[in-house]
Amino acid sequence: MTQPLLVDAHEDLAYNILSFGRDYTRAAAETRRIEKETGSDTPEHNGETLLGWPDYQNGRVAVVFGTLFVTPLRARLGEWDRQAYANYDEAHRLYRLQLDAYHELTDRHPGKFRLVGSRADLAAVLAHWEDPAAGPHPVGLVPLMEGAEGVRAPSELGEWWQRGVRVIGPAWGGTRYCGGTREPGPLTDDGRALLEEMSAIGFTLDVSHMDEQAARQALDLYPGPVIASHANAAAIVPGYMGNRLLPDEVIRGLIERDGIIGVVPYCRFLDTGWKRGDRRDRITLATLAAHVDHICQMAGNARHVGLGSDFDGGFGLASVPADVDTIADLQKLGPILAAKGYHSADVTAVLGGNWLRHLKAHLPA
Repeated sequence: MTQPLLVDAHEDLAYNILSFGRDYTRAAAETRRIEKETGSDTPEHNGETLLGWPDYQNGRVAVVFGTLFVTPLRARLGEWDRQAYANYDEAHRLYRLQLDAYHELTDRHPGKFRLVGSRADLAAVLAHWEDPAAGPHPVGLVPLMEGAEGVRAPSELGEWWQRGVRVIGPAWGGTRYCGGTREPGPLTDDGRALLEEMSAIGFTLDVSHMDEQAARQALDLYPGPVIASHANAAAIVPGYMGNRLLPDEVIRGLIERDGIIGVVPYCRFLDTGWKRGDRRDRITLATLAAHVDHICQMAGNARHVGLGSDFDGGFGLASVPADVDTIADLQKLGPILAAKGYHSADVTAVLGGNWLRHLKAHLPA
């Protein structure tokens, strides 16, 4: 039986390309080997990679939301992090360079990666995957801006749209637009102005990293499409005390707005007792499946959850469930859900179908 298509709504590809020179046309195993043999310090800073084009083929990963992510200088982890900004002009420049990296990747390797900015682009990618004789297949890349500090004013949003960005998350940490991870606060006047222009153009709003107060305000205010590209359910992580995971009230708001939540197979988001350096064998994809089930039980259906791995986003192989070696292994979630009683159509929806439904509904023609 052919595995379903998989869609991953959050991967920090451009950050890795520009920070570490990672080549995502290679298999993850090949990148790991090269980094080990050359004595690279990349795994120390960002973990061993989980991503690569051959792994996308093996896992039938048809579409990836590729992020634009740069670090505010106050959160910079070391001199090695050159993707860090001290002001809005620097953020704008660095975000542009990351978007350029996606254009360069797709220009150099059109048989492996294609930008997806329209329904026609998406249809072309999916047609290739649906033709067994056409393989290997191109992976569609949907640019997603994580943290909106590169948008110096709402009037610049049209420029980002023209260059291919389709999803914007106003927060990472706190920004001038809203409170964020570890930096709580509401939606600001600047945030309201940003959302107004985003809606007028047609962007999807990503509430990941937004503080609960800001996320709830945004869900009430924003008339356009809404998602959480990468966030787990706070209610089923015992002892969780932060504001990075989603409280049920925000999950409920996303469901009511026909939003989708991408669950994250990152050990720290699955078990508050797990810390860097711990063994990962006590955490498996069955733990992630519990987050899928929690969201589905709240919704009464399987239409509002997908995958948002956040892979290569500050962590790597040592920090993911024990049954994951690369992105391709997220297909193992399917049999786990089936064993919990999920029908094949629901499994297909969770692995990729829900994100595809969202893109077909909200991308321009």
